[in-house]
Amino acid sequence: MSPKQQRGEATVEQLLDAALRVYAESGEQGLTVAALTRASGVSLGSLYHHFGSVDGLMNALLTRWLGRLLGELAAALEHTRTAHTGIRALVRAYLNFVQEHREAALLLHSSYADRQGMADGKRLRDAQEARLSPLAQWADRYVDSGDLAPLPAPLLESLILGPVVGVARRWLSGIEDVDLDRAALVLPDRIWLSVSAERK
Repeated sequence: MSPKQQRGEATVEQLLDAALRVYAESGEQGLTVAALTRASGVSLGSLYHHFGSVDGLMNALLTRWLGRLLGELAAALEHTRTAHTGIRALVRAYLNFVQEHREAALLLHSSYADRQGMADGKRLRDAQEARLSPLAQWADRYVDSGDLAPLPAPLLESLILGPVVGVARRWLSGIEDVDLDRAALVLPDRIWLSVSAERK
């Protein structure tokens, strides 16, 4: 990699890190060009050169952290041996991510991210397809073996991750009636009841 490319990569990293800090400190209303260039020490021209706009920078930031979250979920599944233990691993990995990366989790669970997802959902989904495939393959394997209910993949994903996302959002909002460690113990068995192919 040439020195120019290295400088370009360093500038991108500075801007992404600064954007997350600005968002965490000031929310969406604080995401101004002036705040981003001040926090990053990067020029206005460089911001536009690398990302095109503030929205372009924030989309890159969302894509980066969504990729990291999905990577951690996929890694959590690697050492599981049953569908039930896989669900337990997914819940723990998701809630651990939220606790360890609170600023990024705030962004990923924000109304800003929701609006971007609605406006540009297909592009974001396509960008994450390679990272989503281990989760889809894991679910398909256990649907084929008869352990998970034979539901379309989007419904299984919603039943498994929907309750976890809901608890994460509640915790991130500052409501103090949610204990993520307790949720990590309770949710997997409750989720299992909703997606297991077993009939009670």
